[in-house]
Amino acid sequence: QVQPVESGGGLVQAGDSLRVSCVVPGRTFSSYHMAWFRQAPGKEREFVASITWTGTNTLYADSVKGRFTISRDNAKNTVYLQMNRLEPEDTAVYVCAADRTNWGRDTWLYGSWGQGTQVTVSS
Repeated sequence: QVQPVESGGGLVQAGDSLRVSCVVPGRTFSSYHMAWFRQAPGKEREFVASITWTGTNTLYADSVKGRFTISRDNAKNTVYLQMNRLEPEDTAVYVCAADRTNWGRDTWLYGSWGQGTQVTVSS
């Protein structure tokens, strides 16, 4: 297991852009599939985007496709989520997840989770 650490959240206005980051300390980051999920108050955690350990394959939730981009820099042990044209509905705690074996859209696939970073989009 690893311990992802998120950063970069904040308060922005609708239409703005924001990039959140997730660092996974240690030497094994490049062997982990990574994902971003989000959880709004009173709602269940939902899938946002995921990326394979090579960075070759990505998946996106329909609600963010075309606006958000997931990427990774294995040399920096970091996965990013670039969020453009943010909407108030994107307001949530964004949580990073990692797994060495599984990759996909479901929470149960990932064995390691961060604490999250708050993103608030005002209208």
